[in-house]
Order: sequence, then structure tokens, then C-alpha cells
Amino acid sequence: MSRVGHRILVGSLDLLPGTRFDWHDHPEHQLNWAEDGVLTIATADGAWVLPPTQALWIPAGTPHTTGSTRATTMRSLMIDRDLVGWHVPTVVRVGPLLGPLLTYLAGHLDPGPRDRAEAVLQDLLEPVPTTPIQLPMPTDDRTLRIVTALKANPADGRTLAEWGRHVGASERTLARLFGAETGLGFDEWRTRLRMTRAIALLADGVSVTATGHRVGYATPSAFVAAFRRLTGISPGRYFTRS
Repeated sequence: MSRVGHRILVGSLDLLPGTRFDWHDHPEHQLNWAEDGVLTIATADGAWVLPPTQALWIPAGTPHTTGSTRATTMRSLMIDRDLVGWHVPTVVRVGPLLGPLLTYLAGHLDPGPRDRAEAVLQDLLEPVPTTPIQLPMPTDDRTLRIVTALKANPADGRTLAEWGRHVGASERTLARLFGAETGLGFDEWRTRLRMTRAIALLADGVSVTATGHRVGYATPSAFVAAFRRLTGISPGRYFTRS
């Protein structure tokens, strides 16, 4: 790690596939970004699935977990509390200037270049109007069996009645359990799971058509519509650096 302008601590971490840091917090604000691959960061507000075009601002004192879907280098900036006045988790757009600047700040810089780079960094922190994908987990053995199967194969299109015959519960019982344990209907829960998997596939370069098929959509238009409904933007916009 290197100290930038005595107000930002920049760390570079090489993460292996499946790396996960359990719940923790920091006394400073934090900005986390992966050069490639996908980061998944969760707070009490939900989970963000972040391609290289996005970073997450994590306010000081916010408990969170961080994970990676594949090998990547994560840039982690610890920023003094009074430097930027954001107090809620905020997605930041990583455009063609911010990404290289984060890499530049991870190097060893003299005081003058460090101060100038720190000032430029503040100018490039552009919020992205996205919301976290909240995917609360159920706890009943029957609903957990369904969730485990869907995580292994998000394209599984079985209805809740069909799942009921598989796990030994009625459709009505399962619907009640999903609502009580997750606050979501079964179809909405499955859509959110599919979108978290889709973002990871798209970040790995899988086409929109192939991604939609792999997570259970018969046509690209149906997938794009579901993606837009949940994230507010199209898959193409989600990954743009402009």
C-alpha cells in the first residue's frame, strides 16, 4: 500500500476465484474496484455486482463483505472521512480516466504528483444511479433446497408447484415461506438470482444472447427487459465506461 497526499491509502490485492472477505468495516471511507472480473460487495442495504466499469464507495464504519468471481487485482482506496462527503454506499462509474488513475495511485509517487492525482481523483468520482440487487436467503430446509438448486442452474424454469413436488411441500406453503423469509415472491427472487449470475457472465465477455439463455430466458429481448427492470439500465449501458 502507498500513502497518497497523506489522506488516501491505496492498496492492491490479488484475488483468487471465489475469494471472500467476511463482514468487516473500516474507520475510513473505502473505494473498491477490480481491474477485470467481477466484485460482489454486500452491506445491510443489499449486494452490488460490480464489473470493471464500476467501483463501490463504502462509507466509513459500514459493515460489508467483498468477494470475487475470478482471479483479479482489486484496488482498494482508504480515504479520510472529511475528503468526500458521501455517507451511503454509492456506485461510481469507472471511465477511461478513473481506471488508469487508480492504478497510477497504487504506485510510488513523490509528494507533488500525489497531491495532484488526489485532486483529480475527487473530480472523477461520478455516481451511477443504480440500486443494489438484494437477494436475501431463506432459512427453511425446503426453500434452501430450491435455492441451492437454482444457484447451480439459474436457468431451471420449474414452477413453484413443480418445486413443491420435488421438496415435499405445497405450492402455497412454499410461496408463504419465500415471502416470510425473503420478503420477495418466488419469481422475483429467481429473477434477482439470474441477474447476479448474468452480470458475472457478461463481465467475462459472454454475449447478451448467450447470457440470457444460460440464465433462463428464451429470447434476448426478454432478458434485456428483465435486466433493465431490475437495474434501471440495459446490459450495454451497465458495462460502458463512457
